[in-house]
Amino acid sequence: MDGFKFSVIIPAHNEEKYIGKCLQAVVSAAKYAGPDTVEIIVVANRCTDNTAKIAKKYGAKVLSNDDKCISAIRNTGVKASSGEIVVTIDADSLMTKYSLCEIREMLASGKYVGGGTRSKFDRMSLGILCSGAYVAMNLIPIMRKNKAALTGGMFWVYRRDFDEVGGFDESLVSLEDMDFAVRLNRLGVSRGQKYGTLKRSYILTSSRKFDEFGDWYLIKNRQLTKRIFTGRDREAADSFYYDVR
Repeated sequence: MDGFKFSVIIPAHNEEKYIGKCLQAVVSAAKYAGPDTVEIIVVANRCTDNTAKIAKKYGAKVLSNDDKCISAIRNTGVKASSGEIVVTIDADSLMTKYSLCEIREMLASGKYVGGGTRSKFDRMSLGILCSGAYVAMNLIPIMRKNKAALTGGMFWVYRRDFDEVGGFDESLVSLEDMDFAVRLNRLGVSRGQKYGTLKRSYILTSSRKFDEFGDWYLIKNRQLTKRIFTGRDREAADSFYYDVR
């Protein structure tokens, strides 16, 4: 285990604009978690910018990955990790300073199998608000079926339980986060544990998708949104995720 309590995994595709802020937030949270308890792993995916260089300045372990599959990118980072607790966060998101402490507390309680957190955008508009509501409507049937409120944004789980559920499904090119949440929740139910959401902490995430496509894009292109929500539509995923930037 090399003494690490946490392994923070960050997938990154040409993230030089955001990665420094993301890593600074992790470093700040690590100070409250305790000295030498956190390793940071950045998985540089098809990067042609300074993402890797910036990550190394913050002491992160940098891996290279060329898959056009976010599940495979996340799994690559986890496989190289050595911490007892795995935390995944996107490169354009910032964890708050007590996030790791709260994660440790919730897992140590034994009540939670793992979970996610609330997300806030760095800016808000009517279009973003309505888009968020539309996405939530598409997720409600999944939550009802599993009888749980399944949050994502930043996943946290014991490494052994990450392995037990099989990590992220690499057959999916999108919606891998909700799929992971569903399987983690099922593991918790089988043990009498809950799928948790951090209560005091949250992540601040960029509104860059709305900056790139427009605040009303998901509403105006509902057919594309539905295709993305199948999890397996390569063309739709490429147009909105993998071939952007």
